Amino acid sequence: MSPVRTTSPRTVILAMITFLVGALVVVVLFVFAVGKATESGRFEINLGSDTFDAGTAQLRAESIGHDGPLLLPDVAGGQRDIYLQHEGSDPDRGWLAFDARRPGAPRDCQLVWDRSRESFGDSCDGSAVPPDGNGLPHYPVEVTDQHHVVVNLNPERKRPTTTTASTAPESTTSSSIRVTGAPGR
Repeated sequence: MSPVRTTSPRTVILAMITFLVGALVVVVLFVFAVGKATESGRFEINLGSDTFDAGTAQLRAESIGHDGPLLLPDVAGGQRDIYLQHEGSDPDRGWLAFDARRPGAPRDCQLVWDRSRESFGDSCDGSAVPPDGNGLPHYPVEVTDQHHVVVNLNPERKRPTTTTASTAPESTTSSSIRVTGAPGR
């Protein structure tokens, strides 16, 4: 007689039915939960952040003043390299962020900072672009209360809107509203 115990066919069938019912319940709950959570039946996947913290304004302004605009390569998809530029003497003002190549240009046609001309040169056709990136797509830049330079990499995405009532100092309130999805779809 063998020391290995055999499993009856009834036990195997019961285990398979239990597994299939469990999988079906998980799928139904997932579909139902996602549909209800988004209210529109669509859901938004956001991998990573919509903003980039470039560091402290003072250090970045000094670096750009010494070495020229800072090239921020797109490490995620490799399609959206941008320049961070600072103009003026106040490290909390004068920040610009814009594409590092002309619209529609291939990746190898990047703009290159020319310190002697104080402008960018297109690496493919040699044409000049002003230091403020005029004519290129720009990205909103802000300096936070902690003096960090933050670039909004997805300005087309709806971000939370904050409003502050300032009728009197003691009645100041703020609220944040985020609207996603498309009604009726």
